[in-house]
Amino acid sequence: MMILRKFYLALLLVFASQTFAQEGLPVYSDYLSDNYYLLHPSMAGAANCTKARLTARQQWFGQEDAPALQTLSINGSIGERSGGGIIVFNDKNGYHSQKGMKLTYAHHLMFSRDNVDLNQLSFGMSAGFVQSQLDETSFYDNNPELDPAIYGIVQSASYFNMDIGASYNFLDFYVHATVKNVLASDRKLYTDREPVNLRRFILNSGYTFGEEDGILWEPSFMFQLVTQTQEKTVDLNLKAYKELDFGRLWGGISYRRSLDGAQFVEGQSVGDQKLQYVTPIVGLNFKNYMVSYTYSHLLGNVQFDTGGFHQITLGINLFCKRDKYHCNCPAIN
Repeated sequence: MMILRKFYLALLLVFASQTFAQEGLPVYSDYLSDNYYLLHPSMAGAANCTKARLTARQQWFGQEDAPALQTLSINGSIGERSGGGIIVFNDKNGYHSQKGMKLTYAHHLMFSRDNVDLNQLSFGMSAGFVQSQLDETSFYDNNPELDPAIYGIVQSASYFNMDIGASYNFLDFYVHATVKNVLASDRKLYTDREPVNLRRFILNSGYTFGEEDGILWEPSFMFQLVTQTQEKTVDLNLKAYKELDFGRLWGGISYRRSLDGAQFVEGQSVGDQKLQYVTPIVGLNFKNYMVSYTYSHLLGNVQFDTGGFHQITLGINLFCKRDKYHCNCPAIN
C-alpha cells in the first residue's frame, strides 16, 4: 500500500503542471529558448526577423511510453504593423496522445518617436484545432475481464479553441499576459463528465540590464493559473548573454514551483510536497542560427524516476527587414 501511495503521489507531482496540459500545447520551459511566441500569440511578428523554431522534448529516458513533445513554430511580420504565425505540435504521454495546430494573427502599435526606440503594445489571437487520442487496444492483454468503460479501440476526440493575449515591450522591459483556451470545449474522450473549462492564465515579465560589451542579465518570472482546479505555478528565471566574435553565447536557470501541494503518509508521519524542479539552459546564436539545450530536474523526496527531462531547440531567423532597436531586448532584436 505504501508503494502504491508513493507511486500515485509521484505521478500527481510530476504531472501537476500537465494535468490540464492535455488541453493543447503543454506549458514547459521552452519559452526561454527565444520562443515566447509558443505561449503568447501577441508576440507573433514582434521581432525584427521571422523566427522558425523546432523543439524536441523527452522525459525519463529508458522508461517505456514516457512523455515526449515535438513542436514547430514559425512567426513573422505581415506588413508594417501586423504579424502572423503557425504552431504544430505532437504530444504523447503513455496511452494518451494529442496533435494540434494553431494559426495566429497579431497587431502591433508603435508609440516610439523613431524606428530605433522600442515602445510597442501588441495584441494577438490564436485559433487552433486539437485531436486527442486514447489508445485502449492493449488494455485487455493481461486482463480478460471486460470493463464497460473500456472499448478496446483507439478513441479520438477533436475540438477547437482560441488563445488571446497582449504584450508590452518598452526598451529593456517586457510584460506578456495571455488567456489560453478561452472557449469551453466539450471533448468527452474519457467520460461524459469531463470539464469543459480548460482555461489557463499566464503572466510573464522581465527586464534586461548590463553593458553591451559585457554580460547582459535578464531576470524574469512567469505565473500560471488553471481556472478549473485553481492550480497556481510560478517560474523564477535568470538568463545571461555574452557577445562573442562568432555570435552570442547565453545560458540561465529556471526554478518552477507549484503553490499547491499534496500530502502523503510515510511511516508514522504525514509529509507534504509541492511540485518543484530546476531547469538549467544553455544556448548559442551563430549568424542567423540558434541552438539550445535544457535539462529539467525534479526536486523532492517522492519521484517517479531519477532521470530528468531533456529538450533541444533548433532555430533560424529569416527575412530580417529592419535595423535592431537601441535596447537590450533579445526577444525582439
